[in-house]
Amino acid sequence: MLALNLDVEVTRADVVESQHRVHAAVIGADEVLVAAARDAHLVSMWRSCAKFFQVIPFLASGGFEQLGWDNEQLALAVASHGGEPEHLAVAARMLASLGLEEGDLACGPHEPLSSRGAKLWRESGQPLTRLHNNCSGKHAAMLARAKTSGWATRGYEQVDHPVQRACLGEVSSWTGVPLDDMPVGVDGCGVAVMALPLDRMALAYSRWGRAVQAGEEIPARVAASVRRYPHLLGGTDRFDTVLLQETNGTIIAKVGAEGVHSVAVPGMGLGIAIKVEDGALRAQHVAVLAALQQLGVLPAELPPRLADFAMRPVRNTRGEHVGEIRPVLGSVRSAAQ
Repeated sequence: MLALNLDVEVTRADVVESQHRVHAAVIGADEVLVAAARDAHLVSMWRSCAKFFQVIPFLASGGFEQLGWDNEQLALAVASHGGEPEHLAVAARMLASLGLEEGDLACGPHEPLSSRGAKLWRESGQPLTRLHNNCSGKHAAMLARAKTSGWATRGYEQVDHPVQRACLGEVSSWTGVPLDDMPVGVDGCGVAVMALPLDRMALAYSRWGRAVQAGEEIPARVAASVRRYPHLLGGTDRFDTVLLQETNGTIIAKVGAEGVHSVAVPGMGLGIAIKVEDGALRAQHVAVLAALQQLGVLPAELPPRLADFAMRPVRNTRGEHVGEIRPVLGSVRSAAQ
């Protein structure tokens, strides 16, 4: 098994000022752990990495076709979007087609996650809405599942609602973790969120990627939607979008909060799950790219847009480059360390 070195350091004047410990699990096409960093069985909340699976029950129900939705709506349903005008427009159309409005979303408003989205919002002088929430597409799709199934739309975010029970059951099926063994909490956007070992997260992404590669209908539809509309998955300067674009859709990644990221490489059958121990977003993308490079999925010399994520500058309040956020230099450690 390959031992990965994914820890990230923050320097100032070439002095290491901070360091982030990173755990990871990599599952291969034969569903065996093929690489790891630190604790591959660490349990963490899966957060937004679960979205590719949470949408499956809705697609399987036929409700998506009933509404006449297409790849734009599907891409936004699995997105952690940047709150840009294109994202808000698709979310608004989803709600309008249901005869619902922004107030029906259970998620709260927050400032757009992409720099372009935040800039356009500030310049607009308009208040934040729930459409700006990076999960508004997922919530609109969950409302759609409830409405097309004849279930109450009010309370769709509650763990005991049929929408959430179906989502949890789908995650259980792909990860192989029984529902009774899956701690459940409340996500940042208000819906049910599950805790899983990293190797089970990676297993689900390996299985999902292989299903995409084999052309299985629902996983292939989800993959096709984000490949066609990568901007809807994240946004102008969002990592998952850039990775999709720069690899021509051969690598599909999904960000989660608190340092969790999951990646599928369908052509290789690989599933990858990463957790930055302290939850720091600044280390997350650096670690994902380091893993892909050490696994031989990405080359040592990255295209410029990805290289910008692999080593980030530390700037002071005057905009001066005073340090770097980068992979820890040195030898590869034991996976059990």
